[in-house]
Amino acid sequence: MSASDEGVPGGRTAALEATPDAPPPSGRGASTSGGQVAPPRRGRTALLLGPAFVAAIAYVDPGNVAANLTAGSRYGYLLLWVLVVADVIAVLVQYQSAKLGLVTGRSLPAVLGERLRRGPRIAYWLQAEVVAAATDIAEVVGGAIALHLLFGLPLALGGVIVGVVSLGLLTLQSRYGQRRFEVVIIGLLAVITIGFLAGLLVSPPDARGVLSGLVPRFDGPGSVLLAASMLGATVMPHVIYLHSALVHDRHGHPSDHDARTHLLRATRWDVGAALAVAGVVNIGLLLLAASGLRDAAGSTDSIEGAHAAIVDAFGVGVGVVFAVGLLASGLASSSVGAYAGSTIMAGLLHRQVPIVVRRVVTLVPAVVLLAAGADPTWTLVLSQVVLCFGIPFAMVPLVRLTRDARLMGVHRNGRRLHGTLLVVVGLVVALNLTLVALLVVG
Repeated sequence: MSASDEGVPGGRTAALEATPDAPPPSGRGASTSGGQVAPPRRGRTALLLGPAFVAAIAYVDPGNVAANLTAGSRYGYLLLWVLVVADVIAVLVQYQSAKLGLVTGRSLPAVLGERLRRGPRIAYWLQAEVVAAATDIAEVVGGAIALHLLFGLPLALGGVIVGVVSLGLLTLQSRYGQRRFEVVIIGLLAVITIGFLAGLLVSPPDARGVLSGLVPRFDGPGSVLLAASMLGATVMPHVIYLHSALVHDRHGHPSDHDARTHLLRATRWDVGAALAVAGVVNIGLLLLAASGLRDAAGSTDSIEGAHAAIVDAFGVGVGVVFAVGLLASGLASSSVGAYAGSTIMAGLLHRQVPIVVRRVVTLVPAVVLLAAGADPTWTLVLSQVVLCFGIPFAMVPLVRLTRDARLMGVHRNGRRLHGTLLVVVGLVVALNLTLVALLVVG
């Protein structure tokens, strides 16, 4: 198999672009002679949206819930501005990944797989797989907690159920194509949004408090540390790898300049809209805690404690809706995480493992930890530490490659944007290394 073979779930590969008679992947425009993709009509840009909504699931996964609720319950509206900055950073980074996929016709792992020698390539794959596995653990644990809160199921059994359902979602993508998978994920994102924001109808935020929270400031070292953790957890390495594959699976690799330019424009809208929704969800969680959970600041450090505080403050109904949102978050993010792992392996090792086998293998660590009685909150924290180590390996190559004129051609980043991205990378990497150091020191 060549280095350009993506081999991600769905079975579509970069070989399509070299096969004149091959039909376009699901969601692409009609093919023209020579296998090029006809530029979609401008009025149908909305039909091109979707890949970024799949990537956005990572930004509303269970690992973000406790942090945002803790920030709001401890400091009120003080750290609202941090989430706004975080969302802007996420938009910048995810668009770069999507642009790389559209312009080159290959995922970030595939591009790196072509450029690295065998030894470094395997080492790079190992760290990327560890990051993907750590992410999957957090997502499975979050879904298992939701099932425990809703039905009283043992956490280990809940983890197995989350794994089986996420496998079903991936099978849907493989059998029926990218577009249907996107529709299901967007539906789960809607459930997440409703579930996490329903409490705001019972306890609306204070308008003055919201406005004051947009002014950057801190209140002691504790707020600085929490803000660093919120901002440092902005970038999710596995969806940096994945987003470049998602746009290729959906749109293919148009060689026509006008078609590619139009797809890039549509992708900007896609990324902006998807991460705006994710940003609203995260901000909503902070506002929910700031408006109704200030008296329960000590109990929101875990998801179970946060759920209990929500039930006490807003009633059982809101608590149930919140738990349903948490379950949707675990199911959607777990399937997206497995998709990312498949993309990483295909691009760096040029191998494709059956998705059933991959789902079972990556599910085992989470179920073992839950069955062994590991504290779920500790497990989430540990997975976040592993993610911190993987961030530089995803961000630095992405910024470098999107500036490469030979790779990106006329679509390479200009000096100002490249400089901005370097500042962002330096900030996020520094924050994550600081957090790791603080956690190790204690």
